[in-house]
Amino acid sequence: MIKIKSIFVLALSAILITCCTTEDWAEEYSNNNSGSSSGNSSSSSSSSSISGGLSSFDIAVDSTSAEPTDVADEYFPAAEDSLENNDFDIEVSIDMSNPVAKTENGVEITVNGGHVTANHSDTKSICYVVSGTTSDGSLTILGEKKYAVKLNGVNITNPDSAALNLLSGKRAYILLAEGTYNSLTDGTGGSQKGAFYCKGKMLFNGSGALRVTGNTNNGIHSADYIVFRTGNNIYVKSTANHGIKANDGIFINGGILNVEVSAAAAKGINCESNIIVNGGRTTVLTTGSGTYDTDENEAKGAAGIKTDSTLTVNGGELWLKSTGAGGKGMKVDMDANFCGGSVYVITSGGQYRSNNDTASPKGIKVTGSISVTDGRVWVRTSGSNGEGIETKSVLTISGGEVASYAYDDAINSKSTMTISGGYVFAHATNNDGIDSNGNCYINGGTVYAIGASQPEVAVDANTESGYKLYVNGGTLVAIGGLESGSQLSQSCYQASSWSSNTWYAMTVGSDTFAFKTPSSGGNGLVVSGSSQPSLKSGVTVSGGTSYFGGVGIANGTVSGGSSVSLSSYSGGSSMGGGPGGGMRGGPWGW
Repeated sequence: MIKIKSIFVLALSAILITCCTTEDWAEEYSNNNSGSSSGNSSSSSSSSSISGGLSSFDIAVDSTSAEPTDVADEYFPAAEDSLENNDFDIEVSIDMSNPVAKTENGVEITVNGGHVTANHSDTKSICYVVSGTTSDGSLTILGEKKYAVKLNGVNITNPDSAALNLLSGKRAYILLAEGTYNSLTDGTGGSQKGAFYCKGKMLFNGSGALRVTGNTNNGIHSADYIVFRTGNNIYVKSTANHGIKANDGIFINGGILNVEVSAAAAKGINCESNIIVNGGRTTVLTTGSGTYDTDENEAKGAAGIKTDSTLTVNGGELWLKSTGAGGKGMKVDMDANFCGGSVYVITSGGQYRSNNDTASPKGIKVTGSISVTDGRVWVRTSGSNGEGIETKSVLTISGGEVASYAYDDAINSKSTMTISGGYVFAHATNNDGIDSNGNCYINGGTVYAIGASQPEVAVDANTESGYKLYVNGGTLVAIGGLESGSQLSQSCYQASSWSSNTWYAMTVGSDTFAFKTPSSGGNGLVVSGSSQPSLKSGVTVSGGTSYFGGVGIANGTVSGGSSVSLSSYSGGSSMGGGPGGGMRGGPWGW
């Protein structure tokens, strides 16, 4: 099955999955594991099977167990974090349906109604096997040695506080027993940090399913770091704060993670340190609006992923959707490195305003630098003032596929931008396709940029502050022209005219790049390649490699069409030819 389908089918899937009861979700998980797939993801990497295109793909919760095949090596902060390097052979059973006080294998278990406390003190190799159901209970674990907790078909609801409270500061290995469904739900009567809280390192293993619902604060919270692994099937929902929270790092080596949060300015995954994604499929939906933070005196929006440090994606898939005002797909306070895998982002909310401050929607917002060396990054923003990809520092693209549809700038850097490889698509409906506030260097790769009507352009650099656009290499298609005063070391050419909703083919030497034009765009069509290109319009293309959701095809077989005359171009947006304006505030129009 395919991750991206038509908007109607996915909207229906979202409703069905989001609104299901605990029993429904358990049944769905069971059906998925038995081979009946009701989700919307293929068993192979979605990067090879996308339908719907950039302008229409949608994102919904998907609990199917098939994981992407595009993965990187597992990462553990310490070798001890791997379950394979440990032995927890002393099992102590706890039945939450009928808990019994006892002392067993060095573990003391006390019971107060449905509330259980287990203390293994300094006993090593303990594995708690937890099962049973309680609607008014909890499990608290204490101890001075690392331990395992095997969730073996347990359902805990605590109306007053955390459902599972791991207060030992040592490593906690969470084992999701194969074929089991487990749920943890807290109430609104306490001050807990999460429905599932861990004071130490939280290390997930196993192929069972876990559903966590947070009604007071976070869903899952570790005061240290969290590691997820292949086989995990975890759904987290929070109506009060973040979905998954960690202080010292989140490392996703695999698994199926689904997170939904609805509180104002809540984050689906929130970390005060590094986040590394090496595999698995992680889907995050945020629906909350913005809020005004009186402590920091600023307006804030929700975000699918938020890290105070660095984000690195080496493999796997991230699917992030934010619908509230001021919402972001991801917000990274230091650097973001995209080295593999696939990232898909949608934001649909507009700007949030409060107390003379604003929180603008962004697909990807990074305070430090952005580096893309491999993988796929797709972003779409449709709400007012929504930028696609923004860095407050340097942006470098040397490989992979980057595609951004945006209301505001599609791709923006506050400092130098350099494109030296890969495939890059930037389509802005109300501003520049590519906008660098420092120098912008196009040295290689294939770049297809579309800007709004004048004074916006397809590719812009901050000439007002003495910076320039440098075109030194690569293959370039620019609807809306280039910034005035550009340094064009590689010759650029202007088409005599261009038509909307039309397939064109540009050939440079033995390479052909075919592209479909939008329904409207900025004035003029500019092309550039390593040698003078030839251009044909109205072509038919078959085969080749598809990019940007099907609006770009590399090295396909081209037939038909008519030649388009090209003339020398030196930069500037004041040129004729083509449908021109009518783009501001208009439809995506493909």
